[in-house]
Amino acid sequence: MGKKTVAVVFGSVSSEYEVSLRSAASVLRNIPRDCYDVIMLGITKDGRWYEYTGDVELIEQNKWLESGCITPAILSPDRSVGGMQRITSNGAENVPVDVVFPVLHGEHGEDGTIQGLLELAGIPYVGCGVLASSTCMDKETTHILLEAADIKTAPWAIITRADLTKFEKIEPLIAKNLGYPVFVKPANTGSSVGVSKAKSKRELYDALVDAFQYDRKVLMETAIVGDEVECAVLGNYHDCTASVAGEIVPRHEFYDYEGKYLDDSTDLYIPARISETAADKVRQTACRAFAIMGCTGLARVDFFVLQNDAVIVNEINTIPGFTSISMYPKLFEAAGIPYSELIDRLIKLALKKAEH
Repeated sequence: MGKKTVAVVFGSVSSEYEVSLRSAASVLRNIPRDCYDVIMLGITKDGRWYEYTGDVELIEQNKWLESGCITPAILSPDRSVGGMQRITSNGAENVPVDVVFPVLHGEHGEDGTIQGLLELAGIPYVGCGVLASSTCMDKETTHILLEAADIKTAPWAIITRADLTKFEKIEPLIAKNLGYPVFVKPANTGSSVGVSKAKSKRELYDALVDAFQYDRKVLMETAIVGDEVECAVLGNYHDCTASVAGEIVPRHEFYDYEGKYLDDSTDLYIPARISETAADKVRQTACRAFAIMGCTGLARVDFFVLQNDAVIVNEINTIPGFTSISMYPKLFEAAGIPYSELIDRLIKLALKKAEH
């Protein structure tokens, strides 16, 4: 059997564009080239699609667009194409693609939109399907579905942009029901984009104004005092495996965008410094949440672990960071699956899912 052709898609119209470039560069460096032929397909911040044939380093440096190594190209929803269309001066050339690896964080990548395109195209793809992607991306829906399955989450409330005009009226209710400090998060972003920790009425208002730059609705959660623990999951639906648990100790106020991607201000402990009982709960709950949300391929489930070993789910990330310092590959590396093998397994899971 010949090599499969994998299209690695990066960039996109997203507040997490730069994170996507870093993750994609790591994936491209580590994908087993003896098993797969690789196509690099970039989407610009304003939504233009190009096949890229230059050095991986230029993707990481955000210089790929100026490289002179780009050709207009799209993933076609037309199933007769079976993959990518390269747009040349002689017209469109069809380029078959066996599987797509979307390395697209945030909106227009992690929210079910590109997954819908790939379903229309009939092309297998790494990661969660349309419904799981969209429900895990929307933090309000995640809370509702997990709580319905008796999986504990932090006390929460949703506010819309229109509600902000009634802030003086609703703030006392927020203070009473959630208390301060409170975390404020756009409902549909990741990588801590637009996230703030508010300790007072004034800080809450400012945090809401900032968060509404990224979304039409904003989630507020009670700040939980506990260890921040993450667990990576690999598999399809109920047939999944959890990694060891890893612990995050931010030196900033919380695990923010800078701490995740831009500096060394976060200490990571793998395995997490929690009891064996708590670690087992984390792994079991991670797999349960993964299955309940209908996840496939991969997800990283984030937790708070309390002093009494209780576990509270914080978020589920269906396209977690894949950079060299990201927790998802690090956690599976600690579990005995090196980065290149992890990518190979994810591609095989995508092909297996498509068979069924």
